[in-house]
Amino acid sequence: MPKIDDSIEVQVPVEQAYNQWTQFEEFPKFMEGIQSVQQLDDTHVQWVAEIRGESREWTSEITEQQPDRRIAWKTIDGEVKNDGVVTFEQVGDGLTRINLEMDIEGESTVENVAGDLLGVVKGQVQGDLERFKQLIESRNEATGAWRGEVQNGDTK
Repeated sequence: MPKIDDSIEVQVPVEQAYNQWTQFEEFPKFMEGIQSVQQLDDTHVQWVAEIRGESREWTSEITEQQPDRRIAWKTIDGEVKNDGVVTFEQVGDGLTRINLEMDIEGESTVENVAGDLLGVVKGQVQGDLERFKQLIESRNEATGAWRGEVQNGDTK
């Protein structure tokens, strides 16, 4: 199973980076292969992606969310397993480091081995982070925000 651990620094305050990241339905604007994202409720997100030329769907649950600090999720249903955490760290005046860790598992061993051996997944994530950087730095503010907290899958 490919394990991804990557980071990027963006030239915006941590609150702006975090707020934009909570706008899951905008992920297709910067995530390659993501066809659509639907926020079902505060803690559940439905994903549709094109993987190796085929459409795949899955639902993830946000298990932890701390404003301006951390969002963690796990897959609860579907054809792809995508569990992970993204953290946000203020590293300078108006400079934020975004750290992304993910475990990804496809439907078959062939998909998992091919994705891992070719470095496809890691390269895609690096590109996604670069596109997020371009998106957030080109705006004066986030397009929205969800500032609620989630702990063990429950909103506070």
